[in-house]
Amino acid sequence: MARATRSSARVDTVTLAACVVASLLCLILPSGTRQMFAGNLRQTFIAPLISLQVQAERARGAFIVRDITAARLDSLVLKNAELHDMELENMRLRALIGLGARLRSGFVAAEALHRPEFGEAQTVVVTAGSRAGVVERSVVVAPEGLIGYVIGTGEATSTAILWTHPDFAVSAMSADGNVFGIIKPHFGPDVERFMLELRGVAFRDSLLPGVEIRSSGRGSVAPRGIPIGTVVKDITTAGAYARTYLVRPMVMPADVTVVMVLLPASGNLESVWKAPAADSLRKAIGGSSDSLTRARRDTMPGDSTRRRP
Repeated sequence: MARATRSSARVDTVTLAACVVASLLCLILPSGTRQMFAGNLRQTFIAPLISLQVQAERARGAFIVRDITAARLDSLVLKNAELHDMELENMRLRALIGLGARLRSGFVAAEALHRPEFGEAQTVVVTAGSRAGVVERSVVVAPEGLIGYVIGTGEATSTAILWTHPDFAVSAMSADGNVFGIIKPHFGPDVERFMLELRGVAFRDSLLPGVEIRSSGRGSVAPRGIPIGTVVKDITTAGAYARTYLVRPMVMPADVTVVMVLLPASGNLESVWKAPAADSLRKAIGGSSDSLTRARRDTMPGDSTRRRP
């Protein structure tokens, strides 16, 4: 290893000496000869180095342009997401105004303040309290349907549990009023985690997927006719004394910031929630989410799926 190092050092010394001698010779040569010699050097030894430098500058420029383009695309995606959020919020507000027009009275509009310090969304603070007529077990709704109910009131605010809360329960029925049961949160894995269960359905009664479930008005919580969800499938376990159905909720509480609190005087609300209006709102929200996903995918640089027809 030491011998190889000494040999390399000698080669470097000889190369340096040769360069110095060549430089001195160029200084004493006539001007025309120096120009010819310099031209030959540029065309032979220096030309590849210049070419490498040009390629390196071009690569550096390409990386800079790529970074600028990626930053612009990220900015466009962010603005697109903000526009979609604003659009969805405007849709919900318009739907809420329409719901208020159909209810006419017996409700209080309020904000739902989510409390992330409790982990998953199970309770909200509603900006309406006893001063506005809110009492315990007042129902909290969105344009799409039931969200939860109040468990505690103050003068200006109330605390409500959402349908994701383990203690949530409400008497329910099929939209035609023929099948009854109790709605409870479903604590399944993965995609079924944020679902509901319709429990206690008599074995003689059966429900097909897609059947709408509404509040039945039985008990002391929700008035009759508030949409809750749609049946997904029968999940009755072996040996059970009643049927249980998995239900897809009408609304995800985490998506809602403006709500209505129904006052105790609320009666039968079956005619208030019109299925076409609720369906159009859910489809619009789903379509906006899908379009946002596609926009993010299409703007990813280098993605093989970009702008597929």
